[in-house]
Amino acid sequence: MDLIRESSLFQSLTQQSREESFEQGVRERAIEDILDVLEIRFDLRETHPLSARISAIEDLQRLKQLHRAAVQVSSLEAFQHLLDE
Repeated sequence: MDLIRESSLFQSLTQQSREESFEQGVRERAIEDILDVLEIRFDLRETHPLSARISAIEDLQRLKQLHRAAVQVSSLEAFQHLLDE
């Protein structure tokens, strides 16, 4: 068992798994942050269709852009327009 743990393939797979788990956690946190801002600013509920659309986004950079937009837009409709782009 120690030989397996010491193998470069095992270590590589373990590191990859950790990185994927970390990235997934960052993604989930980004989605939560966007939804929190929209809830506070525009009373967006979890059942709103926008919540599902936001939750389906995988791209971390896109989520970061949407978070900034959620803080700055003047209305939920304006945010939805940005999401549609």
